[in-house]
Amino acid sequence: MPYAITIPFEGVRLPDQREWYEECAQLGYTDLWSAEANGADAFVPLALASTWVPNVRLGTSIVPAFTRGPAVMAQSVATLEVAAPGRFVFGIGTSTPAIVTRWNAVPFDQPYKHTRDMVRFLKDSLSGERVDRAYDTFEIKGFRLGIVPEQVPPILVAGLRPGMLRMAAREAEGAIINWLSADDVTRVAGEINQVGTGKEVVCRIFVCPNPDPAVVRPAARFAIAAYLTVPVYAEFHRWLGRGPKLQQLWDLWAAGDRKAAVAAIPDEVVDELVVWGTPDECRAHIAKYVANGVTTPCLAVLPFGMDLRGAVRSLAPA
Repeated sequence: MPYAITIPFEGVRLPDQREWYEECAQLGYTDLWSAEANGADAFVPLALASTWVPNVRLGTSIVPAFTRGPAVMAQSVATLEVAAPGRFVFGIGTSTPAIVTRWNAVPFDQPYKHTRDMVRFLKDSLSGERVDRAYDTFEIKGFRLGIVPEQVPPILVAGLRPGMLRMAAREAEGAIINWLSADDVTRVAGEINQVGTGKEVVCRIFVCPNPDPAVVRPAARFAIAAYLTVPVYAEFHRWLGRGPKLQQLWDLWAAGDRKAAVAAIPDEVVDELVVWGTPDECRAHIAKYVANGVTTPCLAVLPFGMDLRGAVRSLAPA
C-alpha cells in the first residue's frame, strides 16, 4: 500500500533534506508529496528528491491552478515527469482567494471551470501535440511543448464538495482530499465512485504521534482554525454535517475574537480531524482512512511537543 509523507520538512534547509528523504525511503515511506503555499514551491523539492531517492513516487498536493499560466504549468509538469519517468503524480486544485488573489494578484474567477480547463489543457499539451483551443476560461493559440514526456503523468484534482470531487473522477485520474475525519471519507469517496471506479484518492492526514492531550489539542486547534475559517473549508464542513459543532468558532472569528474562536473548537472535532496518540494508535487511525476509501494516505506531520525527525521515524509503516 502507498504510504506517503509531506515534504519539505519545516525548519530544515532544503540542501540538508537529502538524508531525511533517503531515511524516509528506508523506513518504508513509498511516496514524497510536496505542498505549495508561502514556503518552498511544489516542484523544486521533488526535483531534488527525483535524484536523491530514485525508488519513491513523487507528487504535488497541491499546485494552485491559477498561479502559473497554462504553458508554464505544462512545462513544469513535463519537466518533472521527464526527470522522474513513471514516478510523478501531478495534483492540482483551486487553492484559495488568499493565495491566488491577495498573494499572487490573480483574480479568483470561476475556480471550478478554470481548474477543469487546466486539466484538459495539460492532457492536450503533454501529448506533444500543438494546442489551438478555446477553453471556457482561457484560449491557447499555437502552443507545443518542447520537452515531451514518454507518458502523461496521472493528474489528480483536489476536491472538497461534490462538484469538484465528481469533476476529479470525470476529468482526471483521481482526487486529493484533506481536513476530514476517517468517517467523512466514506461520504467523500462515495461522490468520486459515483462517477468512476478505480480512481486514486490521496488524503493528507494531519498526524501527531504524541499521546498527551494537554499538548496536542491546544496546538491542533490553531491548525484547524487556520483552515476551517476559510470559506470553502467552512462550507465543506457544513456539508459534512459538522456545522453545529463549528458555528461558535465561525461566529467568534467573524467578530474578531480569534483567541475565543480557537478555544471554541470542541475536543471532539480536534480528535476527528487530527490523528494523535501513540505511534501504534496513529497507524491504527490512519488504517481507518484506508478502510473507508483512501488509496494513498499522505502524512502531514505535526510535531507538537516533540522532535520532528523522531515523529517521522515513529510514524513509519510498521
